[in-house]
Amino acid sequence: MFYLLEAAAGAETPAAGVSGFSTIIMLVLMLVVFYFFMIRPQKKQEKETANMRNSLSVGDEITTIGGIIGKIISIKEETILIETSGDRTKIRLLKSAVRNVDVKAEDAE
Repeated sequence: MFYLLEAAAGAETPAAGVSGFSTIIMLVLMLVVFYFFMIRPQKKQEKETANMRNSLSVGDEITTIGGIIGKIISIKEETILIETSGDRTKIRLLKSAVRNVDVKAEDAE
């Protein structure tokens, strides 16, 4: 009787190994797809945003994350000073608050 159990157990082992191997392959494949469709584009967008914020210059017209539109009049390490309206209202902001550059200083001239 023990011989029959050992034979049956030995017969199932290769099938279980193949099933486990295919499961591992599917998990790895899902991770690769997840990386290329989710993580990689996000990293690319973060790099572009960092480059945009590092290339700010005096005279650029920007829009902040909060929706404030203004012209850069001063830049320091982590902050910028913008002028927002005709009455020359000045606001000091972090560079990380800049969403995008609407008009570059070179293009405005």
